[in-house]
Amino acid sequence: MAMRGWVWMAVVMLAGCASQPVASGPDGTLDTSDIACNEAVQPEQRVDLEMIDTLMAKGRNYAALARLESQAMDGIDYWLRYGQLLASTGKLDGAEQVFRDMVAQCEDGRSRHGLGMVLLKRNQVSAALSHLETARSLAPASPQVRNDYGYALLLVGRYQDAAFELRTALELANGQGPVRQNVAVAYLLTDDQAGLEALKSDYGFSDEELEYARALQQQFAKVGQ
Repeated sequence: MAMRGWVWMAVVMLAGCASQPVASGPDGTLDTSDIACNEAVQPEQRVDLEMIDTLMAKGRNYAALARLESQAMDGIDYWLRYGQLLASTGKLDGAEQVFRDMVAQCEDGRSRHGLGMVLLKRNQVSAALSHLETARSLAPASPQVRNDYGYALLLVGRYQDAAFELRTALELANGQGPVRQNVAVAYLLTDDQAGLEALKSDYGFSDEELEYARALQQQFAKVGQ
């Protein structure tokens, strides 16, 4: 559901030298001293990032990580993908380090979002919720951030708050993506029949999707108790 996808792209031009690929220290920690917060990329870097995004969209995260690690690129778009791909390939310690250092240096919504998602993967829901709430404040029009924040609210049993965030994400995403299931779960948990009917009429929510949402509802209800 909410764990799917973290893809960002910048298209602004920037002159300057690119940093070297990330290296590991003798203790296994990552060297994140070259983290840069600028959101601009060179045209050739944009092509490389698009190729990495294509691999990620196909679920080839290991190949995407290998390609990313071979690049000498600078800027926040490189580091965001790096943290995401570390998390997607099970390297949660490295992913958390990357996103924590990005938060410390850049303090933007995408870095907070990435850290929150890594902490969710670690089942540190309360800590994740705090970072996702900050990400929501920094990037209120991001459907992905609103969806993932709403998902975390479901996990802690704040169903009404979750329904608001997820309905917002649904509209921002034009009714597409995993938010469809998440908002249906929120409506079921809050007994919002009008919301469910609107899902069907406005977004073509199918009976099959509703049945799946009912199964998920039981899981969230147990977690939120």
